Amino acid sequence: MKILIFAGSTRKESYNRKLAQAAAEIARQQGVQATVLELSDFDIPLYNADLEAQGTPPDVIRLKQLLHEHSAWIICSPEYNGSYPALLKNTLDWASSPVKGDAQWSDGVLPFRGKVVGMCSASPGGLGGLRAQSHLAPLLLNLECWLAPVSHAVGHAGDAFDAQGKLVRPQNQQGVQAVVTQVVWAAQRLHAE
Repeated sequence: MKILIFAGSTRKESYNRKLAQAAAEIARQQGVQATVLELSDFDIPLYNADLEAQGTPPDVIRLKQLLHEHSAWIICSPEYNGSYPALLKNTLDWASSPVKGDAQWSDGVLPFRGKVVGMCSASPGGLGGLRAQSHLAPLLLNLECWLAPVSHAVGHAGDAFDAQGKLVRPQNQQGVQAVVTQVVWAAQRLHAE
């Protein structure tokens, strides 16, 4: 089982990047092959149909391939103004955009269809990013993902991680573990051959 985990943030000390790393460690402890995707490793411009008409950027194709290769994902989203950030929306918009004339990627939903996706979030506030999750869920469903019913939000994220980036509160460790467990369980059944 391969699972892709990524944060909707590129900030160096991002709580959600720490959360993605913590989720990956929990997945590995369960015997799952976890890949942490860093969005900062991709040169993806703001989505613009005129730019797209000149040719899909190579890093978008690379992103599509990476998303497609993993049957399960966990997305760790920050919460900006009660919703998920523009970086995450832009990434998903490019990844779902069809590539005209390309035999594989002319189907824009191909990287998403049938993926089992779990949501986690971390925020300095008490809700831990739950509002971002509530906005992200309809987008993922529209892209034909299977959304795990269990999610987790890490509130008061400023003191939720130790100096090594590990979750310090048992309820957060258990919450992230529940998301990982459910995503892996569902993906194994959905993608059983």
